[in-house]
Amino acid sequence: MFEKTSEEKVLRDPIHGYIHVNLQVVWDIINSSWFQRLRRIRQLGGAYIVYHCAEHSRFGHSLGVYELVRRMVCEVPDIEKALTEKEKVTVMLAGLLHDIGHGPYSHAFEGVTKSSHETFTCRIIEENTEITRILENCCTGLSKDVADVISHECMNPLLSQLISSQLDADRFDYLLRDAYFTGTKYGEYDLERILRTMRVYDGKQLVIKESGVYAVENYIMARYHMYWQVYYHPVARSYEAILHMLFKRMKDLGLKDVDEHVIPLFYPIIAGKKISLSDYFSLDESTCEYGFAMLTKHPDPIISDLAIRIRDRKLFTYQDSLSKENKKIRNQLKENGFDLRYYWARDEVAQSPYVPYSAQGDNNIWVLMKDGRKLEMSNASNIVYSLIHGPEKDDNKVFFPEVIE
Repeated sequence: MFEKTSEEKVLRDPIHGYIHVNLQVVWDIINSSWFQRLRRIRQLGGAYIVYHCAEHSRFGHSLGVYELVRRMVCEVPDIEKALTEKEKVTVMLAGLLHDIGHGPYSHAFEGVTKSSHETFTCRIIEENTEITRILENCCTGLSKDVADVISHECMNPLLSQLISSQLDADRFDYLLRDAYFTGTKYGEYDLERILRTMRVYDGKQLVIKESGVYAVENYIMARYHMYWQVYYHPVARSYEAILHMLFKRMKDLGLKDVDEHVIPLFYPIIAGKKISLSDYFSLDESTCEYGFAMLTKHPDPIISDLAIRIRDRKLFTYQDSLSKENKKIRNQLKENGFDLRYYWARDEVAQSPYVPYSAQGDNNIWVLMKDGRKLEMSNASNIVYSLIHGPEKDDNKVFFPEVIE
């Protein structure tokens, strides 16, 4: 039913060894302009400011997720038996395309555009783009099927679980990939053991054999440590705070004060309008960096200063948010002429290593016990039980320019 490539294509990958492609529709997607755009979107947003080798892209991550989904549907016996050929191709394409809607600077830009990358992903897949045409030329209705998997609206819940749950190909890839490119070890875990112990319960529920519990415990802890050591690093959050402040300033000034120093691609963002897909296609990190370079010469001193801070890594300092200290710092900033609307940010993040969503939720991690019972992970692991019943770790920080007293 699905056309094969003339020969199997392989792409070398530092995490998975090789990415294997033998379906023409997959190869066509990879070579599309929209997918190639992901080369111009860094995987880790502001974290590259902290970890100098974290220059890897959404392109590489998306290929990695595809490869893991391919392995799941072809090499894990229970999954291979549970899915039809069309379902296997659909979920592989969903893994490949799950991040096609990401904007610059990873999740930080979602706060700027006020739109999630999932929204843009489904638009790109379904709104008559190059991606839509490739999918529909392969099989009528395939674009909707792929979008339904990504949006958790497909008829078979197993497909969505493979790419978006608490034990999925997306997390499997980004933990290992991000650990590798940041030079950290926190994200390492035993992927092969997890794949080996995967099973399908009742034809539609992804589970782990009891013998795989230790590997899943290690995976959960790897995710927890990566969030606190990499994804929530305060220096990266400082960079993203300035990014938000820069666009806030432009929005507050409005289009009436736009001049030759603001590139047209920023206009819809400043005006708060829906961004067309043609504009979104061009809105990558190369474009934004050019735009920020232009803004360093903007006549508004706040815009030019914030743009220089982004370009030259002149970031805000930070400290724990404490009421008494916050008041003192804010007063010092005012005395030194800083407008607190653009030079003061508070950010609180929290992370639990694993949170059961509901008693029967598809997103829980389920364990198939030796006696045939299906238990939610925290009921099968003393370590996970202790983690989710302990205090939630959070980090409440304030970011501001360093003021010399």
